[in-house]
Amino acid sequence: MRKALFLDRDGVINVDHGYVSRIEDFEFVPGILDFVKAAQAKGYLPIVVTNQSGIGRGYYTAEDFERLTAHMLEKMREHGIVIDRSQVLHCPHDPDAGCGCRKPEPGMFRVAKERFDIDMAGSVMIGDKPSDIEAAERAGVGRIFFVEKNRGPGDLTI
Repeated sequence: MRKALFLDRDGVINVDHGYVSRIEDFEFVPGILDFVKAAQAKGYLPIVVTNQSGIGRGYYTAEDFERLTAHMLEKMREHGIVIDRSQVLHCPHDPDAGCGCRKPEPGMFRVAKERFDIDMAGSVMIGDKPSDIEAAERAGVGRIFFVEKNRGPGDLTI
């Protein structure tokens, strides 16, 4: 089994400007790339778990999300992070859809556990919203950190 570093996207990986869907609006949170790279060096598999209700609300398309995700992953790889599209899980549903994947539901974590043979108790979650924390708790993630939106990992160590 592998241990994962679960990361919310908006507010943790990138600055949350509200429904970020365009490359020109995407800006990494200070320090996050170095943090993810260091965690990966310690054996953590980075996995993004992100609610993207902007798709379900019609603010942007699934294609817009895929284009932005490709850009994010390319920049992460340029920084020395080993990551691919399979490590980005998202919920495209509107909050009223009643799906099992939208945080605070643990669906994305369960998919990751199965897909990558994740040791949930040995894994870490970093989120900036109560729904991130609740989903990780419900999925059995061992260490959970709540960070201030857009502020980066600071002196957080794992």
